[in-house]
Amino acid sequence: MTMPSDLAIAQNAKLRHIDQIAEEMGLDPAADLEHYGKYVAKINLEALEKIKARPDAKYVDVTAITPTPLGEGKSTTTVGIGQALKHIGKRAVITVRQPSQGPTFGIKGGAAGGGYSQIVPMENFNLHLTGDIHAISAAHNLIAAMLDAHLYHGNRLNIDPQNIAWRRVVDLNDRALRNVIIGLGKRFDGVPRQSGYDITVASEIMAILALTHSLQDMRRRIGKMVLAYDTSKNPISAEDIRAAGAATVLMKEAIKPNLMQTLENTPALVHAGPFANIAHGNSSIIADLIAMKCGDYVVTESGFGADIGAEKFFNIKSRVSGLKPNAVVLVVTIRALKAHTGKYRIIPGKPIDPALQTENVADVEAGAANMVRHLENLRKFGVNPVVAINVFDSDTASEIAAVREIALAAGATGASVARHWAQGGAGAAELAEMIVSACEMPNDFRLLYPDDMAITDKIETIAREIYRADGVDFTRAASRKIRQFEEQGLRELPICMAKTHLSLSDDPKLKGAPDGFRIAVTDVRASAGAGFIYPLCGAVRTMPGLGSAPAAMQVDIDEDGKVLGLF
Repeated sequence: MTMPSDLAIAQNAKLRHIDQIAEEMGLDPAADLEHYGKYVAKINLEALEKIKARPDAKYVDVTAITPTPLGEGKSTTTVGIGQALKHIGKRAVITVRQPSQGPTFGIKGGAAGGGYSQIVPMENFNLHLTGDIHAISAAHNLIAAMLDAHLYHGNRLNIDPQNIAWRRVVDLNDRALRNVIIGLGKRFDGVPRQSGYDITVASEIMAILALTHSLQDMRRRIGKMVLAYDTSKNPISAEDIRAAGAATVLMKEAIKPNLMQTLENTPALVHAGPFANIAHGNSSIIADLIAMKCGDYVVTESGFGADIGAEKFFNIKSRVSGLKPNAVVLVVTIRALKAHTGKYRIIPGKPIDPALQTENVADVEAGAANMVRHLENLRKFGVNPVVAINVFDSDTASEIAAVREIALAAGATGASVARHWAQGGAGAAELAEMIVSACEMPNDFRLLYPDDMAITDKIETIAREIYRADGVDFTRAASRKIRQFEEQGLRELPICMAKTHLSLSDDPKLKGAPDGFRIAVTDVRASAGAGFIYPLCGAVRTMPGLGSAPAAMQVDIDEDGKVLGLF
């Protein structure tokens, strides 16, 4: 039987009014929600104070092996687990990131999950939702405009135009904006200087939204953001140019998490959307704090592979929130394990190599070295990992058995075939039972490094312990900035590594579980407001570009106003 498209499934869903979803979470729709139609609402932050005495839920993070460019189905699995927990009689709330228009109109299409494990309404989820990402763009670019206005109107703070870190942002993949010259024209058109654009999800304000605890904390963090340096190399903050207040006002509604539902009507909190390869890659602490008081289990997702998204979940998000995970799910596909032999290329928009869809147990066993490496890394944090084998129709019983055997031998507490894409929650019931068991096991959660370790040592610890690199090579500029950040009193901040998501190394061509390589740190930035140091590794970029046939080409609208072609 041919499966309908994800969009067709979503548009035929039987949704419940969002008030009913809130009531099942123990929230008061009249007092705790701000409605955006029948099926989407924001949750007022005052609700957290009202429910704070309730017991905490079990806390589960969903991550993956090093993905192919097509992804491994983490979002689909996160939704499927939430539905499956309900299927076995547990109250679950999922917390996920809001998708950027970059991947939505770029290579991936929608990000609401897939098949019969989706967040709905899918069109709202993927297109604007309640405007949070637009608010971030507005706040970020307001600060940029005020900074350039300060330069134009006499530069009272003696800002060095050659040492300005604050760029502009737009929530699209647009390589033509990576490097730009601004201020061209006549004298009254501004001060000419080189700058550029990042994608909005890489904005420090996005990171702050995901890591803040309250409106007042967000105001303080925005004020601490370092925008530039003066001619004596002293940092200039958003507070210094008196831009922090107005930027926070633009973020006043965005700080409230968005409440939606899955195809099986389980609650889904959607909030913040940082990429894990160029940011910390996790949804908001505020959403998790609310969810923790509204169910038996909270299932959240970390972006890309466990070497970046989950590492940042543990070392940054958990460090800030104080929430300790009870278990972690590692999503695996047979297709990706075969690709980790290095024998196959997967290119978005082009047909899959038929060999990836033909039984080959030897390739699965060879590529499983990547899965083993991730399981070893996860256990370094003291959490109990469960492997979810996200199956495709072409996967065979022998290949699946090989994955399960290798996973259990490598320390997984369980390994389950998950058919949630085709069957919804019922298809992941066994996986849900394994997660429940893993959450009941002894847990010795720990961070990878202490706060007071030197910045260079923290970077080298991640490179050595998680990537298994032989060492780190810092450019002279990167080393100089690290010294500068330590002199500014930023030594105790955690590290947010920016690197390719397609390899455990900083080279996307190195598959499997590589060794004998070094990590190249080409630049280091300080996100003083968000609260982390941000090294750039290899050729990673903070503004993606569109391919020759972006997903946007398939998106349209029919005569009745119905969206077409969205995933």
